Amino acid sequence: MADPAGPVAGIDEAGRGPWAGPVVAAAVILDPGNVPAGIADSKALTPARRAALLPAIEAAAEVGVGQASVAEIDELNILAATMLAMRRAVAALPRPPALALVDGNRDPGLACRTRCIVRGDARCPAIAAASIVAKVTRDRIMAGLAAAHPGYGWERNAGYGTAQHQAALASLGVTRHHRRSFAPVRRQLESDSMTRR
Repeated sequence: MADPAGPVAGIDEAGRGPWAGPVVAAAVILDPGNVPAGIADSKALTPARRAALLPAIEAAAEVGVGQASVAEIDELNILAATMLAMRRAVAALPRPPALALVDGNRDPGLACRTRCIVRGDARCPAIAAASIVAKVTRDRIMAGLAAAHPGYGWERNAGYGTAQHQAALASLGVTRHHRRSFAPVRRQLESDSMTRR
């Protein structure tokens, strides 16, 4: 596939695996002549480095962010909700891309041409930038939810199934921010239901 005459967006997501919170996607159109130094796969960067890179990316690139809510995850399933968040991220860009480079092997069904790149966040600067934007955005969302729902450790685990999170589910119960379609949350709901009988 030849590169198009037009903007190219990198797309990535954060939050497919956690038990709580939304899934967040980002789309980033980088200026090839002004790529912020230090961009890499968000998983290879410290939280402090990711947070420092976010304003540099926002200043030098065109950025769109999209989310799919817990209700949408439970209704659609996590894969379909992730694709929805990616479409929303592209729709939030200041201008539509001619080509989207998507991390992974799933085409989210965009209006533009799409190229899926497995491990794209480690191979493509635009996807790496999108991974940083999505990760930092979602981590901040989860930190905000943690303040309203203390005890689950979301400010540290971002909703993933850590031992603290699992123990809090058993002791504090399921919140409206938990993904009821995920097996650990569903099992806790079933256990709570049996206890009340």
